[in-house]
Amino acid sequence: MSDAELVLRSTRVLTPDGTRAASVAVAAGTITAVLPHDAPVPEGARLEDLGDHVLLPGLVDTHVHVNDPGRTEWEGFWTATRAAAAGGITTLVDMPLNSLPPTTTVAHLRTKQRVAAGKAHIDVGFWGGALPDNVKDLRPLHEAGVFGFKAFLSPSGVDEFPHLERDPLARSMGEIAAFDGLLIVHAEDPYLLSSAPQRGGPRYADFLASRPRHAEDTAIAELIREAKALDARVHVLHLSSSDALPLIAQAKAEGVRLTVETCPHYLTLTAEEVPDGASEFKCCPPIREAANQDLLWQALADGTIDCVVTDHSPSTADLKTDDFATAWGGISGLQLSLAAVWTEARRRGHGLEDVVRWMASRTAELVGLHTRKGAIAPGRDADFAVLAPDETFTVDPAALQHRNRVTAYAGRSLYGVVKSTWLRGQRIVADGEFTEPKGRLLTRQP
Repeated sequence: MSDAELVLRSTRVLTPDGTRAASVAVAAGTITAVLPHDAPVPEGARLEDLGDHVLLPGLVDTHVHVNDPGRTEWEGFWTATRAAAAGGITTLVDMPLNSLPPTTTVAHLRTKQRVAAGKAHIDVGFWGGALPDNVKDLRPLHEAGVFGFKAFLSPSGVDEFPHLERDPLARSMGEIAAFDGLLIVHAEDPYLLSSAPQRGGPRYADFLASRPRHAEDTAIAELIREAKALDARVHVLHLSSSDALPLIAQAKAEGVRLTVETCPHYLTLTAEEVPDGASEFKCCPPIREAANQDLLWQALADGTIDCVVTDHSPSTADLKTDDFATAWGGISGLQLSLAAVWTEARRRGHGLEDVVRWMASRTAELVGLHTRKGAIAPGRDADFAVLAPDETFTVDPAALQHRNRVTAYAGRSLYGVVKSTWLRGQRIVADGEFTEPKGRLLTRQP
């Protein structure tokens, strides 16, 4: 490591081969070597001795709604990426909707990129969107570098991003399969949703009944059928229904090119604990019962579910009314996702290696960034989170960095304090102090 500019040393470095005492050498923003803990520091290199704090690869969050431009009063690149950095996330991929314009043409992608440039504290990539009328735009967006295409099978909640019925889904999936792109899908059946009881009001039980599990299960079954017929790559977003797990496991066993994510809120919050009127807990699909949550954890452990992402979907506080039918559905989790998942994971007997697999290595693999992100190994970007895993903190909304400080985790005690976050060998946040934005805009690698 004679060319090293920086050496980070810890008694606990989480590498692909396990956690060990090590010195990690960095040059020109890249990890050049992972060496024994007592390896000599080259002349001219700066040593950062982290003691017993754990050195993790920076997390990769592939499901974030930044909403910028157009709904920047909800969120923006400056605030979202600060929240991510504070939580140990060093790469995010922005969803194509809730911004104006949505990322559904190359021109709209360029608008997004211009807005994000200079505001991103971490690296940022972009998903494209698949709409009923933009099949002609999918290949150009792919060639322009989006990481894949999002579609809804039920209404999205915003008029400018309509959902795909069965025939438009087949057309979009067929076009994306033709260039071996990735289709990521919000899977709830619209007809089953519309036939479910829609009572409205503050009772969480009524909201839960309005988004039944079988709406997810039916939509996922349809998605699997289409993917199998077209040999398409498909990814199920924010799985909440454990009833769909046997379908998913069978599809994977049959060779369907299917991956699945879930979210911290499904793994750490339960329907039984949601107070009536507390729409900071509202998301779609909804937070379900504790027994359902146990099965999601089992599916993570056995690989049926591949990864964990935030689905950070904020809004202004006034849209979080006490009527679950009309309140905006979305949970803001960027800054707290690592701590929330780690708190529950350790309670269930999982290690930090599992958390990093779910929230860094597999998410990087999902979007084709695994040669650069998601692991502490030579040749990867020197993106790190320094974590005190046994320290606790109480969630104070005033300490959050996202624009509208509404959180379902308020007052909770969580394990795992992020001491600092590093991007390409530069410390971008430590003890609540941020540098100027150093993030880059990422595109899909051919």
